[in-house]
Amino acid sequence: MAAPDPLAPLAELPGVAEAGEEAREALALAHRHKANRRGWPATAAESAMRAARASSVLDGGSLVLTPDADPDPVLAGALRVAEALEGGATSLIGVWQRAPLQAIARLHALAAVDLTDDDRLGRPRPDPGVGRRLEMLADVVTGTRVPAPVLAAVVHGELLVLEPFGVADGVVARGVSRLATIASGLDTHGLGVPEQFWMQKPGDYRAAARGFEAGTREGLAAWLVNSSRALKAGAREAIAIAEASQR
Repeated sequence: MAAPDPLAPLAELPGVAEAGEEAREALALAHRHKANRRGWPATAAESAMRAARASSVLDGGSLVLTPDADPDPVLAGALRVAEALEGGATSLIGVWQRAPLQAIARLHALAAVDLTDDDRLGRPRPDPGVGRRLEMLADVVTGTRVPAPVLAAVVHGELLVLEPFGVADGVVARGVSRLATIASGLDTHGLGVPEQFWMQKPGDYRAAARGFEAGTREGLAAWLVNSSRALKAGAREAIAIAEASQR
């Protein structure tokens, strides 16, 4: 007999299923756009760039690289993460599905260059509690059967509030969530830009994360619903990118 899915109750919280389905439909529409049928590598590259910039800002980094100044390490790290995920993250999908913690470590090693010592890249904080929660997260990722929007929201929220590395955790959390949507087929080519939704509402983002951390029904539902709204808004951004590519 299969063990109960620990995430199953989350998928049944009020509004979660409906918001997730709206996100799925919006992303499917973006993938069907005529500019994305064959030209998706170009639009995916633009989406990845916008995602990186928004993720950088959310972690206190720059929005753009300044040619005459030293590169902002937060933005540089976010750009490296985006590049690794661009267009479908084919090299990371198998790692994510087989050994999620290795994929998370790889993204941290990209995000945290020049933000921590080299020997700390990809290595969680030496806290037994952090290690246990990461192992639990890995078990959930490889064993859950919940819809992709729920899983993406859970890994995003858990890494965001746990701060397992102590630096670049936000960029990693959003990158891993993006990887989850790609690997699940929800956003196969990584066309969506949900990061912009959060960048435009940083206060709401932090408040929703606190609700997730509190673990109440209301807090969890709000995080999951807002995460799907971000995916839906990111799909609209993907369509705008596709439209612009045809001008």
